[in-house]
Amino acid sequence: METNIQAANNADFSTVDKNRVPLMVGILIFDEVEVLDVTGPFEVFSVTRLDETRRFDDISPFRIILIAESMDRISTIGGLRLTPDVTLDECPELDLLLVPGGLGTRREVHNTTLVKWILSKASRTSLTASVCTGSSLLGKAGLLDGREATTHWRAFEFLSSCAPKARIRKDAQFTLNEPIFTSAGVAAGIDLALRIVSHFFGSEIGKATARHMEYPYPITDQLRRD
Repeated sequence: METNIQAANNADFSTVDKNRVPLMVGILIFDEVEVLDVTGPFEVFSVTRLDETRRFDDISPFRIILIAESMDRISTIGGLRLTPDVTLDECPELDLLLVPGGLGTRREVHNTTLVKWILSKASRTSLTASVCTGSSLLGKAGLLDGREATTHWRAFEFLSSCAPKARIRKDAQFTLNEPIFTSAGVAAGIDLALRIVSHFFGSEIGKATARHMEYPYPITDQLRRD
């Protein structure tokens, strides 16, 4: 049976008028966030180009900002420090909200201020996406009710506890059910980000971005782990 995800895998679609750029991408950060959940998608969006022949002349069609509860520096898993661009209250309107995962999500699912902000922001954002256990924050906000979702393979029970009405996919690298996308853990966020590029600008742009990164373009949602 073909699911919505499988249909999306076979589609070559773009949803954005290329004259309406840059698109605003906000990546949420918090203490003990997983580094690659943030920096993997950041790299994808920052190196995207609409004209590959002008790669070193043009800029990305995405503008990326880091969002946190305060302007205090964030300490990631492993100790890398990140500096927010804006606070929750100062965040502008977004085209894409991306919620990463990490050990910090275990704490942040109990942060009612943050959960309410995610719900409110997602209602005004054309696309909301999560990487790894970021899906548990979406679930806590009720955004996964009745939807397919996935997470890191070690966190399926955690996601289930935060999103009891979600249909959890344990066999998917990512789920693409507008307006909520989710991905499995850590490096799977790169796969999801490449598919988000294709979602907005078409698969040729997504594939060109992957080629530039020397990373395999995720043609299907099939898991890569053994």
